[in-house]
Amino acid sequence: MASLNAAAGRRLVDVQSTNRRNGAAAVLNIGEVLALLTTDFPSVTASKIRFYEEKGLISPQRTPAGYRQFRESDVERLRFVLGLQRDHYLPLKVIRDYLDDLDAGLTPQNLPPGVSVAPRMVSEDLARELNGRSRRFTPEELLRESGASEQLFETMLSYGLVESHRGTFDDHALKVAQACTALAAHGLEPRHLRPFQAAADREFGLVERAVAPLSSRKDSTSAVRAAEAAREIAELCLSLHSALVHARIADMEAP
Repeated sequence: MASLNAAAGRRLVDVQSTNRRNGAAAVLNIGEVLALLTTDFPSVTASKIRFYEEKGLISPQRTPAGYRQFRESDVERLRFVLGLQRDHYLPLKVIRDYLDDLDAGLTPQNLPPGVSVAPRMVSEDLARELNGRSRRFTPEELLRESGASEQLFETMLSYGLVESHRGTFDDHALKVAQACTALAAHGLEPRHLRPFQAAADREFGLVERAVAPLSSRKDSTSAVRAAEAAREIAELCLSLHSALVHARIADMEAP
């Protein structure tokens, strides 16, 4: 599979180079777009790309026969959307607002930390900025990146706060380790954080039940729709949780 993707990528580069020499913009079919994206975003599928088009996030041209034709700007927009979903867990309606601002020449407000854009369409530079490949960390790398001690790391493992896959850890594990490390500085140890894991499991159960009708469908975009609905519901759950906690904190300041 890797050799096929590499070959497709080389063919695509050849097509793009030829088009540039001829003064034409590269036009790609959906298979060529997938060949460009799957290395960095393994979960991307043709159904997901069609779903993004349905939601107005991309607008590929069509041939008279109805086949989609993608340009490099469409690929950049896809990288923008996929990167924000993967790295920042944002629902599509939020990403759509960012794209609308960019399309209007405005600077999107409240971008996630580390994402900076100028008032322009999604450019090649921005696409690269959001396109960092999904990373895997060895235990040593996770400790170094998160600042966690070995003792804290072992405790997080024992409580199931971080989990390995074939001896390595993903970006989610890094975020958990960073949060646990920062909370440990406030005297909150992993044993104090076990309720968060239990709460996350319960919340996921609620989300899973809510999207079950979508997940049970057999059409080509049902899985994408279910995942997007799950993101939106999870975002609302987090907002509710934050509001409830901050209400309690406000009570601390009350006379």
